[in-house]
Amino acid sequence: MFFTYFKAYVTRLFKLLMSDKATKFDLLGKDDTCFKQPTTLSNLPNIFTSSNKTHQQHHQQHKGQATVFSLGNRQNALLDDILAPLIVPNVAQENNETFQFESLFRSVQYAIVDHCSREYLFLCDFFLVTDQSAVDLFTHVMGRSITLLLKTLEERINLNYDAISLFICICFCTKYRQLMISRGVLAIETYWENVEKMLWDRFEVVMKSHNESIRQLDVRKMTVDTRPHYVIRRYAELTSSLLVCSDLAYKKINSQLITILSRQQAEIEGLLNRLATQLKTKKERLVFQINNYDVILTVLNEKVVPESKERTSFWELQQTKIAAYVEEVLSPHFSPLIQFVNECEPLIESNHSQLLARYTVKVVQIVRTFSAEWRRSVEAINNEILHSFTNLKNAANILQLAFTQFINYYQRLDKVTSHQVFRQCQISGDLVSYQHIAETIKKYKPIF
Repeated sequence: MFFTYFKAYVTRLFKLLMSDKATKFDLLGKDDTCFKQPTTLSNLPNIFTSSNKTHQQHHQQHKGQATVFSLGNRQNALLDDILAPLIVPNVAQENNETFQFESLFRSVQYAIVDHCSREYLFLCDFFLVTDQSAVDLFTHVMGRSITLLLKTLEERINLNYDAISLFICICFCTKYRQLMISRGVLAIETYWENVEKMLWDRFEVVMKSHNESIRQLDVRKMTVDTRPHYVIRRYAELTSSLLVCSDLAYKKINSQLITILSRQQAEIEGLLNRLATQLKTKKERLVFQINNYDVILTVLNEKVVPESKERTSFWELQQTKIAAYVEEVLSPHFSPLIQFVNECEPLIESNHSQLLARYTVKVVQIVRTFSAEWRRSVEAINNEILHSFTNLKNAANILQLAFTQFINYYQRLDKVTSHQVFRQCQISGDLVSYQHIAETIKKYKPIF
């Protein structure tokens, strides 16, 4: 009875799978332009078809692509739908309903949980068996059905190219396994182990395909500017989706997932470095990397992902690049001042007054040039930073760091020029007060 039921149910159920599911071509490193169809007689637009219908057809063709890399509302299945009623195939067909793979998978697993729980408890009560005797009797009754399900699920799982879908299925297994334990039904532990292994193996295959697609990207053929790259946004969405699901299912980040994501992060960092080499200047390369790290961090924060290794790692990388960028953006305007301070401070600490005396002519020129140019330089730095970064809050933060570093250099200059060697240079009248600089910089604070 059970064998016939599950065979018919699973066969009919998977006919409801969405037609626009992920394919082997839906990869992180897929070039957006490489899948455009060539213009042929068969795909020329029909002048007798309304533009609205054409738009609907185009939407139908591509509506599933976004869900390959983003979570959308799919996490609701882990929150609300785990005990939802089974999908009834004939009713769904009458209503022209189709489903994501994980929804069909959930319905199959819930059917197993429901029937196996009832049958196991019935066998225990009716035949007065417990422990291994109960498991053996249950296996005799349900073994053929379980074998059928494992074979069918393996075939279906191996056709799934959607990493998020596969991981949601893994999370379903964890939750249903916990439910069975809470019911005192341990008879299908081996079944859960086998299904989870199938899913993890397939998940690793799909994630490796994504990694390979990233590795094979030829950056020389790509147009690169300082804005966030589309592959990086895909990666951010995919990573955050997996982290959210892991937190919902495990209340922590799954250790196997951490290992897989670490490999992918290494590929993404390598891609960013390769893409950055296509830009001409060091400053452009830094802006590009900061903008891309910002996209990753923004997406992770939007998804309310708890503190994770990925977020911490990318935050540290971004801070390193920001510190380097701050020096790059200050250098064209204040490089003589910065060089002077960096060279004189060690001499002061070592009491090399004779060597310091060599800078008496240079310090006058540096101070007077600074006094005449600093306002224009601050204005130029403000404009450059605000126009370089795609996220205004990120730009405002970098602007604040740049001005803080600028004031730090100026305070160091003020301290160096107070040394007795420079007192005879008569530059005190040319030095701008720190308070005046600070008040001027406050005017550039962005208002959100």
